[in-house]
Amino acid sequence: MFDVKNIKKYYIPLLRKIRNFLLSDKCREFLFFLFFVFISFCFWLLQILNETYQTEFKIPLRLKNVPKEVVLTSDIPSEIRVKVEDRGTILLNYMLGRTFFPATFDFADYENKGTRVVIPASELSKKIATQLNGTTRILAIRPDTVDFIYTRGTAMKVPVAVNKEVTTGRQYYVSDVKCQPDSVTVYAPEEVLKNVLTAYTQPIDLKDITDTVVKHVPLQTIRGIKYVPSSVEVAVCVDMYSEKTVEVPVVGFDFPKGKVLRTFPSKVQVTFQVGLANFKSITANDFLVGVAYPDLQKESGDKATVILRATPEHVSHIRISPATIDYLIEEQTVLPKDSLAHD
Repeated sequence: MFDVKNIKKYYIPLLRKIRNFLLSDKCREFLFFLFFVFISFCFWLLQILNETYQTEFKIPLRLKNVPKEVVLTSDIPSEIRVKVEDRGTILLNYMLGRTFFPATFDFADYENKGTRVVIPASELSKKIATQLNGTTRILAIRPDTVDFIYTRGTAMKVPVAVNKEVTTGRQYYVSDVKCQPDSVTVYAPEEVLKNVLTAYTQPIDLKDITDTVVKHVPLQTIRGIKYVPSSVEVAVCVDMYSEKTVEVPVVGFDFPKGKVLRTFPSKVQVTFQVGLANFKSITANDFLVGVAYPDLQKESGDKATVILRATPEHVSHIRISPATIDYLIEEQTVLPKDSLAHD
């Protein structure tokens, strides 16, 4: 550590040198030079700032005294951009020294003008001009027109539809798409509300997914319509395919009374793909396989094509083996009711 002796040895001589330099003739000449440079800069700056310039700044926008039963179904801008022209000194004061108050509009002044209210640029200019210097000229306002749409509590519930583009990995499929909540409350003017049947989500694009994906998705915004809530949670459920085979009896379809179908074999194998979640629940009883009598009338030979009349949900890529079978149509003698009663 430095002690008192070291301070005297190193720092006191250094301070003496600095003092001597500041009191020297060369230093005084340099300081005089800097002083005149500063004075020149100030004159130059005043001359520059006295010229006319253009600039743009933001002013907050507010709507006050909105009744509790009124729901704004379109967003009013939180601020507007104002382009002005004036001397540089005035503009510098706006940018550095002045805080602009919000341009405030009273809802009561517009509630009798319909459910869509338009505030023109002329009214915006009047509100803004009260905060500006008399010499300042307003060149442009963006947006040049402010409007908003409202309803007095008119609402209804509509279902939510998921707008999705989903591809799964190999051997996977989308087993279910869940939406929470599955319906939302819609607020809109009555003439608009009657045409709203469904609330659609923003597009969801998922590629090669192999597991359930949960996303928080906003609803598509439509001007003049407000959804509550404005977003939903979407779960895209994914399951893995598995292959299963069941033996299903072959039956006859649309056979006339008195004709009976005999097939060889009497059962066929039905192979299909199903998700693991439904693998055990799908049985042979869920399928209806057979031969249609009108089709046999069109075919020649002793082979019949097996057709599938009923299948359960959640199955795909169904194959029947064998696809054609041998058959025989037997005639059954139907005795009259009177002869049965006589016997």
